[in-house]
Amino acid sequence: MDDFSPSDLKTILHSKRANLYYLEHCRVLVNGGRVEYVTDEGKRSLYWNIPIANTTTLLLGTGTSITQAAMRELAKAGVLVGFSGGGGTPLFSANEMDVEVAWFCPQSEYRPTEYLQRWVSFWFDDGKRLEAAKAFQRSRLELIERQWLDGRWLRDANFRVDSGQLKGLLARTGKALEAAPDSTFLLTEEARLTKNLFRLAAQAVGYEDFVRAKRGSGGDPANRFLDHGNYLAYGLAATATWVLGLPHGLAVLHGKTRRGGLVFDVADLVKDALILPQSFISAMNGDEEQEFRQACLENLARSEALDFMIDNLQAVAQRLGGARP
Repeated sequence: MDDFSPSDLKTILHSKRANLYYLEHCRVLVNGGRVEYVTDEGKRSLYWNIPIANTTTLLLGTGTSITQAAMRELAKAGVLVGFSGGGGTPLFSANEMDVEVAWFCPQSEYRPTEYLQRWVSFWFDDGKRLEAAKAFQRSRLELIERQWLDGRWLRDANFRVDSGQLKGLLARTGKALEAAPDSTFLLTEEARLTKNLFRLAAQAVGYEDFVRAKRGSGGDPANRFLDHGNYLAYGLAATATWVLGLPHGLAVLHGKTRRGGLVFDVADLVKDALILPQSFISAMNGDEEQEFRQACLENLARSEALDFMIDNLQAVAQRLGGARP
Protein backbone atom coordinates (compact mmCIF):
# COMPACT_ATOMS: atom_id res chain seq x y z
CA MET A 1 0.00 0.00 0.00
CA ASP A 2 1.39 3.42 -0.98
CA ASP A 3 2.04 6.02 1.68
CA PHE A 4 -0.41 8.92 1.93
CA SER A 5 -0.40 12.25 3.71
CA PRO A 6 -3.03 13.54 6.16
CA SER A 7 -4.34 15.87 3.47
CA ASP A 8 -5.35 12.81 1.43
CA LEU A 9 -7.94 12.00 4.09
CA LYS A 10 -9.90 15.12 3.14
CA THR A 11 -10.34 14.25 -0.53
CA ILE A 12 -13.94 13.11 0.07
CA LEU A 13 -16.09 16.22 0.54
CA HIS A 14 -18.16 16.20 3.72
CA SER A 15 -21.31 16.53 1.66
CA LYS A 16 -20.45 13.26 -0.09
CA ARG A 17 -19.35 11.27 2.95
CA ALA A 18 -21.49 8.32 3.93
CA ASN A 19 -21.19 7.80 7.66
CA LEU A 20 -22.36 9.24 10.94
CA TYR A 21 -21.36 6.91 13.80
CA TYR A 22 -22.81 6.50 17.28
CA LEU A 23 -20.70 4.25 19.53
CA GLU A 24 -21.16 3.04 23.10
CA HIS A 25 -19.41 0.64 25.49
CA CYS A 26 -16.17 0.61 23.52
CA ARG A 27 -12.71 2.15 23.25
CA VAL A 28 -11.62 4.24 20.27
CA LEU A 29 -7.92 4.03 19.51
CA VAL A 30 -5.32 3.84 16.78
CA ASN A 31 -4.27 0.33 15.84
CA GLY A 32 -1.81 -0.31 13.04
CA GLY A 33 -2.31 3.20 11.68
CA ARG A 34 -6.10 2.84 11.55
CA VAL A 35 -8.70 4.37 13.86
CA GLU A 36 -10.70 1.52 15.34
CA TYR A 37 -13.19 0.89 18.10
CA VAL A 38 -12.70 -2.06 20.43
CA THR A 39 -15.43 -4.09 22.09
CA ASP A 40 -14.95 -6.87 24.61
CA GLU A 41 -16.59 -10.25 24.12
CA GLY A 42 -15.71 -12.55 26.99
CA LYS A 43 -11.93 -12.84 27.10
CA ARG A 44 -11.56 -11.55 23.56
CA SER A 45 -11.28 -8.01 22.25
CA LEU A 46 -12.87 -7.33 18.87
CA TYR A 47 -11.48 -4.54 16.70
CA TRP A 48 -13.63 -2.71 14.15
CA ASN A 49 -12.32 -0.19 11.66
CA ILE A 50 -13.79 3.34 11.42
CA PRO A 51 -13.43 4.66 7.83
CA ILE A 52 -12.49 8.17 8.95
CA ALA A 53 -11.98 9.55 5.43
CA ASN A 54 -15.64 8.76 4.70
CA THR A 55 -17.07 9.84 8.08
CA THR A 56 -18.70 13.16 8.96
CA THR A 57 -19.50 12.85 12.65
CA LEU A 58 -18.64 10.56 15.57
CA LEU A 59 -20.93 10.48 18.62
CA LEU A 60 -19.51 8.72 21.67
CA GLY A 61 -22.14 7.47 24.11
CA THR A 62 -22.17 5.64 27.42
CA GLY A 63 -19.08 3.68 28.42
CA THR A 64 -16.73 5.04 25.76
CA SER A 65 -13.18 6.31 25.84
CA ILE A 66 -10.92 7.70 23.14
CA THR A 67 -7.17 8.08 22.94
CA GLN A 68 -5.24 11.21 22.09
CA ALA A 69 -3.83 9.50 19.02
CA ALA A 70 -7.33 8.70 17.77
CA MET A 71 -8.44 12.31 18.26
CA ARG A 72 -5.41 13.46 16.29
CA GLU A 73 -6.26 11.22 13.35
CA LEU A 74 -9.93 12.18 13.43
CA ALA A 75 -8.97 15.86 13.38
CA LYS A 76 -6.68 15.29 10.40
CA ALA A 77 -9.59 13.74 8.50
CA GLY A 78 -11.98 16.56 9.45
CA VAL A 79 -14.33 14.42 11.57
CA LEU A 80 -16.46 16.16 14.22
CA VAL A 81 -16.57 14.39 17.60
CA GLY A 82 -19.28 14.75 20.22
CA PHE A 83 -19.84 13.12 23.61
CA SER A 84 -23.37 12.15 24.62
CA GLY A 85 -25.37 10.07 27.05
CA GLY A 86 -26.91 6.70 26.26
CA GLY A 87 -28.90 6.56 23.03
CA GLY A 88 -27.28 9.74 21.75
CA THR A 89 -28.93 12.16 24.21
CA PRO A 90 -28.23 14.45 25.89
CA LEU A 91 -25.02 15.82 24.48
CA PHE A 92 -22.26 16.61 26.95
CA SER A 93 -19.88 19.50 26.56
CA ALA A 94 -16.17 19.16 27.27
CA ASN A 95 -16.44 19.16 31.04
CA GLU A 96 -20.05 19.39 32.13
CA MET A 97 -23.47 17.99 31.36
CA ASP A 98 -25.36 20.35 29.11
CA VAL A 99 -28.54 20.30 27.08
CA GLU A 100 -27.01 22.64 24.51
CA VAL A 101 -25.21 21.43 21.42
CA ALA A 102 -21.44 21.28 21.82
CA TRP A 103 -18.93 19.62 19.54
CA PHE A 104 -15.21 19.06 19.34
CA CYS A 105 -14.42 20.49 15.94
CA PRO A 106 -11.24 19.61 14.04
CA GLN A 107 -8.77 22.45 14.31
CA SER A 108 -8.04 24.02 10.97
CA GLU A 109 -6.97 27.56 10.11
CA TYR A 110 -7.40 26.85 6.41
CA ARG A 111 -11.15 26.57 6.07
CA PRO A 112 -12.74 28.90 3.51
CA THR A 113 -13.47 32.44 4.74
CA GLU A 114 -15.87 33.44 1.97
CA TYR A 115 -19.05 32.29 3.72
CA LEU A 116 -18.02 33.62 7.13
CA GLN A 117 -17.36 37.05 5.61
CA ARG A 118 -20.69 37.04 3.81
CA TRP A 119 -22.51 35.80 6.92
CA VAL A 120 -21.17 38.43 9.30
CA SER A 121 -21.79 41.17 6.72
CA PHE A 122 -25.56 40.70 7.17
CA TRP A 123 -25.77 39.10 10.62
CA PHE A 124 -25.79 42.37 12.58
CA ASP A 125 -28.72 43.65 10.48
CA ASP A 126 -31.94 42.53 12.23
CA GLY A 127 -33.95 42.68 9.01
CA LYS A 128 -31.52 40.56 7.01
CA ARG A 129 -31.14 38.08 9.84
CA LEU A 130 -34.94 37.70 9.90
CA GLU A 131 -34.95 37.18 6.13
CA ALA A 132 -32.31 34.45 6.53
CA ALA A 133 -34.53 32.74 9.12
CA LYS A 134 -37.50 32.94 6.74
CA ALA A 135 -35.43 31.44 3.93
CA PHE A 136 -34.58 28.48 6.16
CA GLN A 137 -38.26 28.04 7.05
CA ARG A 138 -39.31 28.06 3.39
CA SER A 139 -36.83 25.29 2.63
CA ARG A 140 -38.03 23.37 5.68
CA LEU A 141 -41.65 23.52 4.48
CA GLU A 142 -40.70 22.42 0.96
CA LEU A 143 -38.78 19.41 2.27
CA ILE A 144 -41.62 18.37 4.58
CA GLU A 145 -44.12 18.41 1.71
CA ARG A 146 -41.77 16.57 -0.64
CA GLN A 147 -40.85 13.84 1.83
CA TRP A 148 -44.22 13.33 3.53
CA LEU A 149 -46.20 13.18 0.29
CA ASP A 150 -43.73 11.73 -2.20
CA GLY A 151 -41.12 9.92 -0.11
CA ARG A 152 -41.03 6.29 -1.13
CA TRP A 153 -39.57 5.28 2.24
CA LEU A 154 -42.69 6.59 3.95
CA ARG A 155 -45.03 4.84 1.51
CA ASP A 156 -43.17 1.58 2.08
CA ALA A 157 -43.71 2.02 5.82
CA ASN A 158 -47.45 2.67 5.28
CA PHE A 159 -47.05 6.20 6.61
CA ARG A 160 -49.78 8.09 4.81
CA VAL A 161 -51.11 11.46 5.82
CA ASP A 162 -54.09 13.32 4.42
CA SER A 163 -52.51 15.40 1.66
CA GLY A 164 -55.20 18.08 1.93
CA GLN A 165 -54.59 18.54 5.66
CA LEU A 166 -50.83 18.64 5.24
CA LYS A 167 -50.86 21.07 2.32
CA GLY A 168 -53.33 23.32 4.12
CA LEU A 169 -51.18 23.31 7.26
CA LEU A 170 -48.00 24.09 5.32
CA ALA A 171 -49.76 26.83 3.32
CA ARG A 172 -50.98 28.54 6.49
CA THR A 173 -47.52 28.35 7.99
CA GLY A 174 -45.97 29.72 4.81
CA LYS A 175 -48.34 32.67 4.80
CA ALA A 176 -47.66 33.36 8.48
CA LEU A 177 -43.89 33.27 8.10
CA GLU A 178 -43.95 35.76 5.23
CA ALA A 179 -45.79 38.20 7.50
CA ALA A 180 -43.63 37.44 10.57
CA PRO A 181 -42.37 40.69 12.16
CA ASP A 182 -39.58 39.11 14.20
CA SER A 183 -37.83 35.85 15.11
CA THR A 184 -39.98 35.34 18.22
CA PHE A 185 -43.06 35.15 16.01
CA LEU A 186 -41.26 32.72 13.71
CA LEU A 187 -40.27 30.45 16.61
CA THR A 188 -43.87 30.43 17.86
CA GLU A 189 -45.14 29.52 14.39
CA GLU A 190 -42.48 26.82 14.06
CA ALA A 191 -43.59 25.27 17.35
CA ARG A 192 -47.24 25.39 16.26
CA LEU A 193 -46.44 23.66 12.98
CA THR A 194 -44.40 20.92 14.67
CA LYS A 195 -47.21 20.30 17.17
CA ASN A 196 -49.63 19.80 14.29
CA LEU A 197 -47.16 17.55 12.48
CA PHE A 198 -46.98 15.40 15.62
CA ARG A 199 -50.75 15.05 15.43
CA LEU A 200 -50.73 14.11 11.74
CA ALA A 201 -47.90 11.62 12.22
CA ALA A 202 -49.63 9.98 15.17
CA GLN A 203 -52.81 9.64 13.10
CA ALA A 204 -50.87 8.22 10.14
CA VAL A 205 -49.52 5.30 12.19
CA GLY A 206 -52.31 4.94 14.74
CA TYR A 207 -50.23 6.16 17.68
CA GLU A 208 -52.84 7.18 20.23
CA ASP A 209 -52.62 9.87 22.91
CA PHE A 210 -49.17 11.16 22.00
CA VAL A 211 -47.90 14.10 24.06
CA ARG A 212 -44.45 15.53 23.41
CA ALA A 213 -42.42 15.22 26.60
CA LYS A 214 -39.54 17.42 27.66
CA ARG A 215 -36.12 16.24 26.54
CA GLY A 216 -34.52 13.74 28.90
CA SER A 217 -37.77 13.00 30.75
CA GLY A 218 -38.02 9.45 29.48
CA GLY A 219 -41.57 8.76 28.39
CA ASP A 220 -42.87 6.62 25.57
CA PRO A 221 -40.81 5.24 22.64
CA ALA A 222 -41.82 8.00 20.21
CA ASN A 223 -40.51 10.69 22.57
CA ARG A 224 -37.24 8.83 23.12
CA PHE A 225 -36.77 8.31 19.40
CA LEU A 226 -37.48 11.99 18.69
CA ASP A 227 -34.75 13.03 21.13
CA HIS A 228 -32.32 10.46 19.74
CA GLY A 229 -32.97 11.25 16.10
CA ASN A 230 -32.81 15.01 16.59
CA TYR A 231 -29.25 14.70 17.87
CA LEU A 232 -28.27 12.86 14.70
CA ALA A 233 -29.58 15.88 12.79
CA TYR A 234 -27.59 18.16 15.09
CA GLY A 235 -24.46 16.20 14.19
CA LEU A 236 -24.97 16.80 10.48
CA ALA A 237 -25.83 20.45 11.11
CA ALA A 238 -22.63 20.94 13.10
CA THR A 239 -20.71 19.37 10.24
CA ALA A 240 -22.37 21.63 7.65
CA THR A 241 -21.56 24.82 9.54
CA TRP A 242 -18.00 23.73 10.28
CA VAL A 243 -17.32 22.83 6.65
CA LEU A 244 -18.32 26.34 5.56
CA GLY A 245 -16.40 27.99 8.40
CA LEU A 246 -19.48 29.41 10.16
CA PRO A 247 -19.32 29.66 13.99
CA HIS A 248 -22.16 27.88 15.73
CA GLY A 249 -23.09 31.03 17.64
CA LEU A 250 -24.16 33.07 14.59
CA ALA A 251 -27.79 31.94 14.69
CA VAL A 252 -30.52 33.55 12.59
CA LEU A 253 -33.57 32.16 14.39
CA HIS A 254 -32.66 30.69 17.77
CA GLY A 255 -31.40 33.94 19.28
CA LYS A 256 -28.21 35.96 19.09
CA THR A 257 -26.84 34.63 22.37
CA ARG A 258 -27.90 30.97 22.40
CA ARG A 259 -24.93 28.64 22.33
CA GLY A 260 -24.93 26.46 19.25
CA GLY A 261 -27.94 28.36 17.90
CA LEU A 262 -26.95 28.07 14.25
CA VAL A 263 -26.74 24.29 14.64
CA PHE A 264 -30.37 24.30 15.83
CA ASP A 265 -31.36 26.50 12.88
CA VAL A 266 -29.75 24.19 10.33
CA ALA A 267 -30.94 20.95 11.94
CA ASP A 268 -34.52 22.26 11.81
CA LEU A 269 -34.28 22.11 8.02
CA VAL A 270 -34.60 18.32 8.14
CA LYS A 271 -35.87 17.26 11.57
CA ASP A 272 -39.61 17.42 10.86
CA ALA A 273 -39.29 16.03 7.35
CA LEU A 274 -37.08 13.03 8.16
CA ILE A 275 -36.69 12.37 11.89
CA LEU A 276 -40.26 13.02 13.05
CA PRO A 277 -42.07 10.44 10.88
CA GLN A 278 -39.39 7.79 11.45
CA SER A 279 -39.78 8.22 15.22
CA PHE A 280 -43.47 7.32 15.05
CA ILE A 281 -42.92 4.52 12.55
CA SER A 282 -40.23 2.91 14.71
CA ALA A 283 -42.27 3.36 17.88
CA MET A 284 -45.22 1.53 16.33
CA ASN A 285 -42.94 -1.20 14.96
CA GLY A 286 -41.43 -1.80 18.38
CA ASP A 287 -37.91 -1.07 17.09
CA GLU A 288 -34.88 -1.03 19.34
CA GLU A 289 -32.69 2.09 19.56
CA GLN A 290 -30.15 0.60 17.16
CA GLU A 291 -32.81 -0.21 14.55
CA PHE A 292 -34.27 3.27 14.81
CA ARG A 293 -30.83 4.89 14.56
CA GLN A 294 -29.95 2.87 11.47
CA ALA A 295 -33.25 3.83 9.83
CA CYS A 296 -32.58 7.52 10.53
CA LEU A 297 -29.07 7.31 9.11
CA GLU A 298 -30.40 5.68 5.96
CA ASN A 299 -33.09 8.36 5.61
CA LEU A 300 -30.56 11.16 6.09
CA ALA A 301 -28.19 9.63 3.55
CA ARG A 302 -30.93 8.79 1.03
CA SER A 303 -32.32 12.31 1.09
CA GLU A 304 -28.82 13.86 0.95
CA ALA A 305 -29.60 15.84 4.10
CA LEU A 306 -26.06 17.14 4.52
CA ASP A 307 -26.02 18.47 0.96
CA PHE A 308 -29.38 20.12 1.63
CA MET A 309 -28.03 21.85 4.74
CA ILE A 310 -24.87 23.07 3.02
CA ASP A 311 -26.78 24.28 -0.05
CA ASN A 312 -29.15 26.33 2.12
CA LEU A 313 -26.32 27.89 4.12
CA GLN A 314 -24.48 28.80 0.92
CA ALA A 315 -27.59 30.23 -0.71
CA VAL A 316 -28.42 32.45 2.29
CA ALA A 317 -24.83 33.65 2.62
CA GLN A 318 -24.55 34.49 -1.07
CA ARG A 319 -27.96 36.17 -1.36
CA LEU A 320 -27.90 38.26 1.81
CA GLY A 321 -24.17 38.70 2.21
CA GLY A 322 -23.64 40.38 -1.12
CA ALA A 323 -20.07 41.07 -2.18
CA ARG A 324 -17.40 40.01 0.22
CA PRO A 325 -16.14 42.88 2.44
